[in-house]
Amino acid sequence: MLPVKTDVMIIGAGPTGLALALTLRKAGVDCLVIDKLAAPQANSRAAVIHAHTLDVLDRIGAAAPLAAAGLHLRQFSIRDRDRAMLQMDFTAAPSPHNYLLMLPQNETERLLAEALVTAGGQVWRNCAADAVTIQPGGASVAVTTHDGRRDIAARFVVGADGMHSVVRQAAGIGYQGAANAESFILADVAMHWGLPTDDVMIFFSPDGVMVVAPLPDGRFRIVATLADAPEHPDAVLVQSILRQRGPRQGQAEVTDLAWSSRFRVQHRLADAYRKGPLLLVGDAAHVHSPAGGQGMNTGLVDAVVLGQLLVRVVAESRPDTSLDAYERLRRPAAAEVLKLAGGLTTLATLRNPLARGLRNLGLGVVNALPPARNRLLLGLSGLGRADAAQLPD
Repeated sequence: MLPVKTDVMIIGAGPTGLALALTLRKAGVDCLVIDKLAAPQANSRAAVIHAHTLDVLDRIGAAAPLAAAGLHLRQFSIRDRDRAMLQMDFTAAPSPHNYLLMLPQNETERLLAEALVTAGGQVWRNCAADAVTIQPGGASVAVTTHDGRRDIAARFVVGADGMHSVVRQAAGIGYQGAANAESFILADVAMHWGLPTDDVMIFFSPDGVMVVAPLPDGRFRIVATLADAPEHPDAVLVQSILRQRGPRQGQAEVTDLAWSSRFRVQHRLADAYRKGPLLLVGDAAHVHSPAGGQGMNTGLVDAVVLGQLLVRVVAESRPDTSLDAYERLRRPAAAEVLKLAGGLTTLATLRNPLARGLRNLGLGVVNALPPARNRLLLGLSGLGRADAAQLPD
């Protein structure tokens, strides 16, 4: 039977909600996680976990299982067909996790959910949050389950429920930004690939941008801009994009399509991360371009930081004002990520030949200057925002 009272209620059991719940349960804090889906999503979606994210997940013992299950890549490059314009070696990152960890999101969620069960928690599925109301001493959440409606009282309610967050709407928090005109395709494929397989590659071309990243099962993740993309791109379409934008020498040949989808990019940031007992994490607080693979990573760091602050308030009886540090730390970090991802997307989708030439020249300059290249590495790995995950004393 779904409990009717908890200290912290988490709406949404994606990676962000699971990481938050795990942080709380490992500290002995009572929490309740609900999700409207009957089962976890089987698709891979986000696929890269960066060094700083793993450093933060290490605080709750979650980094090692993810690292053991994923593929460790050391290179990141931006290319014009066969020519690498910019190359970065992530083994130079100042972190014990000095690599790009490739792990499909469904595997990340599975491992976090298993750790949550081991810590004494669980996910309550087929439970949709319909309304959230602030009340004295906390909030009440109206939940629809297969048994009917239940009202759950919680001291704190956290929205890990995505871009259309019920919690954010209940808090009356604005979500500034806009949709990007570009649409993207995403596909996991098996293919013959003539370039190195320890490298996440971004290809810039007049036709648009394309990302090729190896996955642990021998497949590759393909992400590409495409006007009027179909809802489910097929192997023929993915093959044509690879031929138009990928390497000319040893061209890739798709042999199997495991999964594909289409999405449009939004760039949005919540005006605030908290209103009284209501708090936001992950996509409920920020969404942006997939360029640089920052979305899930930023949400996972949000989750651990917020979880540790909630532990201070709930388990250590610190004042609720301790939670104000969450927005002070994490909202500027998200704003920086939006700037990084938006900048990469703009550079990648330039159409004007002169602008593209200047962009390529600039990338060559960055590649030739170690300080500039290192700054970009710190931005992509998240290590340049490490201070935004350090809790105040």
